[in-house]
Amino acid sequence: MAGLTTDVLVAGAGPAGLIASAAFTSLGLKVICIDPQPPALAAPNDLRSTAFLQPSQAFLASIGLWDGLAQHASPLQIMRIIDAGGVENNIRRTHDFDAADIGDMPFGWNIPNRLIREVLLKRLEESEHFELRAGQSVTAILTRTREAIATTSDGGRIRSKLVVAADGRNSFIRQSCGIDCRTTRYGQKALAFTVAHPEPHQNISTEIHRSGGPFTLVPLPDHDGVHYSAVVWMERTKVADELAALPDREFEAAALERSCGVLGPLTPKGGRGVFPMVSQHAKRLASERVALIAEAAHVVPPIGAQGLNMSLADISVLTELATDTLTDPGSHTMLRRYHEARWPDIRKRILGIEALNRASMLEGQILRDARMRALDAIYGVGAVRRLAMQQGLGAKG
Repeated sequence: MAGLTTDVLVAGAGPAGLIASAAFTSLGLKVICIDPQPPALAAPNDLRSTAFLQPSQAFLASIGLWDGLAQHASPLQIMRIIDAGGVENNIRRTHDFDAADIGDMPFGWNIPNRLIREVLLKRLEESEHFELRAGQSVTAILTRTREAIATTSDGGRIRSKLVVAADGRNSFIRQSCGIDCRTTRYGQKALAFTVAHPEPHQNISTEIHRSGGPFTLVPLPDHDGVHYSAVVWMERTKVADELAALPDREFEAAALERSCGVLGPLTPKGGRGVFPMVSQHAKRLASERVALIAEAAHVVPPIGAQGLNMSLADISVLTELATDTLTDPGSHTMLRRYHEARWPDIRKRILGIEALNRASMLEGQILRDARMRALDAIYGVGAVRRLAMQQGLGAKG
């Protein structure tokens, strides 16, 4: 087991880690991906999903992954924002942000997580440059000028020119490199679940604002003639915990009320997940022979589908820089350029999402009215509306 050698060691076999592995193998580099979890696919009843925005779709196409994913994708043509922040929980303002206003493609495509993992693993299994070592973790890492040496939980060692840390928000590799994080806690939790509903979603992603956080319905493909959407419901921690503990029928009634009935009665499928809401970013994105990506580098609340799309931007920049240094991926110059290229955009997006989240949490009626007027102002000026949509997709500037 001692003495394995590779070009790139990817720590973490979540979506970001698998996509990073595929991206580096597409350059002809040898990749070992290590993950403490067994290699089992997601459970069939896991109906959670991920939205890939336009830049992510283009990147996935460039590394040969999109064709396999596209058949499972539901396009997101319209982003609908509903204000229900009046005295009563009723719709008082609706604004549709249509992707047709800025181009001929949808904003993005929503895909069930279990199918994403199936497609990625199938694609990687076909590559002679890839090896997945599941059920193992990195327990120590030593970096030198020319290589990194990772000790694994089975006692083995893996030498690599570059270590890509995709091992989550509590990244062992980030901590081992002595990289600190800034963390903001919002006193919120998100309930994530999937619902069936009688009304078609018409490829509209709907975000409903009242207080405590947004209630978001994201289109999923129909299944056996039934309409489905993924839901992310953000609330203050106390309220979220109370909701999570409700019996099924009471929870359905609460979800219907909070959704303002826009898709009719909501029937949850596949259980409920509850997640604390934080934003977090590493103070550096790289160390000697190590690059941080995805949640090892940044964590944001699930607003605007930014999380995994920011991660794919990390991978895109990292592999683009690697094409200039294929004989030595992970050089000091490459990793410095990676930090410089990604840090400003990450910081800008975290600040923007933080501001949006705090606005969505507003409790007082006067403040909720001010939020509605601000949205009216953004929507009412065509140039401003188009700029907001472009920025949300990841446009530069």
